[in-house]
Amino acid sequence: MPEVVFQPIGRRIEARPGDTLLQAAQDAGVALSAVCGGVGVCGDCRVRVLHGQVSPLNAVEEERLSETDRAAGLRLACQAEIGGDAPIVVDVPPDSLSAAQRSQVEGEEIPLAVAPAAQTHDLIAVPPSVDDLRGDWERVQTPPPDEWRVSGPVLADLPGILRGHGWRARMVTLGRDVVRFLPPQSTPFGFAVDVGTTGLAAYLVDLLTGQTVGIAGATNPQIAYGEDVMARLTLCVRDPQGLDKLQKAIVGGLNDLLYEVCAQAGASPHHVVDVVAVGNTAMHHLLLGLPVEQLGSAPYVPAVSSALLTPARALGLDVAAGAMLYTPPNLAGFIGGDHMAMLLATGTAELPGVTLSLDIGTNTEVTLNANGTLWSCSTASGPAFEGAHIRDGMRAADGAIERLAWKDGELVWLTINHARPVGLCGSGILDAVAALRTAGIITETGQMLSGHPKVRGRGHTMWYEIVPPQQSGHGRAVVISRSDVNEVQLAKGAIRAGIKLLVEQAGLDESAIERVIVAGAFGNYIDLAGAVAIGMFPPLPLERFRQVGNAAGMGAKRLLINAHERERAAALVRRLHYIELTNHPAFTDRFSQAVMLTPVPWDE
Repeated sequence: MPEVVFQPIGRRIEARPGDTLLQAAQDAGVALSAVCGGVGVCGDCRVRVLHGQVSPLNAVEEERLSETDRAAGLRLACQAEIGGDAPIVVDVPPDSLSAAQRSQVEGEEIPLAVAPAAQTHDLIAVPPSVDDLRGDWERVQTPPPDEWRVSGPVLADLPGILRGHGWRARMVTLGRDVVRFLPPQSTPFGFAVDVGTTGLAAYLVDLLTGQTVGIAGATNPQIAYGEDVMARLTLCVRDPQGLDKLQKAIVGGLNDLLYEVCAQAGASPHHVVDVVAVGNTAMHHLLLGLPVEQLGSAPYVPAVSSALLTPARALGLDVAAGAMLYTPPNLAGFIGGDHMAMLLATGTAELPGVTLSLDIGTNTEVTLNANGTLWSCSTASGPAFEGAHIRDGMRAADGAIERLAWKDGELVWLTINHARPVGLCGSGILDAVAALRTAGIITETGQMLSGHPKVRGRGHTMWYEIVPPQQSGHGRAVVISRSDVNEVQLAKGAIRAGIKLLVEQAGLDESAIERVIVAGAFGNYIDLAGAVAIGMFPPLPLERFRQVGNAAGMGAKRLLINAHERERAAALVRRLHYIELTNHPAFTDRFSQAVMLTPVPWDE
């Protein structure tokens, strides 16, 4: 039977040829909106088939879908039938879901003085007369126009504003360049976004007060083209239009978030005068349309390492005509501006003693501050923590099991929003492995012990039943399999091996780590005790750990609020010593030990 994958939710299911995509979604626990019950009347269950064979458009779809919908490749899931045995990948737009996916946008913030790169100036101009026929720009008295550079698209707003507001206006500049004219007393805004491989987090900031006035999160729409970085880089190599597709997808996603946060604040997107985007090096390149082929092979060199200022509208962002997009420096092929932003937000580089900072996601970036010397690496932790490549894995949406514990001889669980369980999100997957390891059902090597009443199958096909069919939200058991445990071992093993090598590079032992800062959407939800128990983190006292949420997003806001933070980012790059793990002679050995499910996996 063909496998149907629903993105960006990350749910997979084997479906029968002839079933509709709506039936497959319901069986998989994907909450597609279908108010009419699946007869094609409401038109709510719009999806896009990216790969695989389904039935052609029928008369119901011809009637319910507009020409624009059809041109965009949209189908009604209740009408599109599965054909053939080839895998099918389905993209589910956010407005087709009845249950929203949880996005991690919050994080700890350190107070910061308001001194943005975008500066505000109040203008006074002399009204024209028959004796004074100078242009509107030339009749500005304060500040003198000859101190500034202005372009035609930016200048277009000035005449109307001056005449409508008593020959006064507000000017916003970046350096010597004018980026926007506003009515007097208007507020200029900044837009900060953390461009993650899986998720996006966006913030609208009042540049006069530094206050955040709008927050929104979404799934990175590029996920429809590949769940991880390497899949997207491969697309760019194989498809001449791949880079263009991925760039358009991310720009479209950022514009959607821009409109959302502006609507929350009652602001116009054209009052956004400064933009900051942080992301790993691949996400940075895909946003800017830079070539990425060199990122996919050793020595993994980025097209540019330094910070960039790019005209935002040239990329397709619907902001002020002269607004610039600032992207902080990239350290290496797999450590980008998002890690720089995380280090800024947590103050890692300024902390005394020994501090370990991790930003955990599809890729995990790690920095060790060893008494003032900074060592960094990036680990390919893979998409397991996002629910991908897991039999009943899913992302954090209603019905995802996010917490598990071993109690009275069985696993007890908690789902997001207390909905009936339909799968496991990243924190639940990690909890399940930790709990079953504690109970002795999973061994140190990741094997499942037969003989337990809830363990079924043989060898690598073994699985443990977490939720029986009668208690689930889709009528099927929710399980964790032996191969799921392997995926967790690979992900956590890569992270722990990276930590170990950084500590060794600094000439220290893991016990010397005085504090551990855990950032990222996944990092904010994991159970630290469980992560230590299976050897994802060193066995340190739990009071040394601090979960800080989306520190990359908080760092992106800092880069908007205070221009000095951009100087700090450049200085951080010069201080960091990067270790490329793929070339490190000890990595394979350390990784092979780190996959063991034990707090101290080392042979030494």
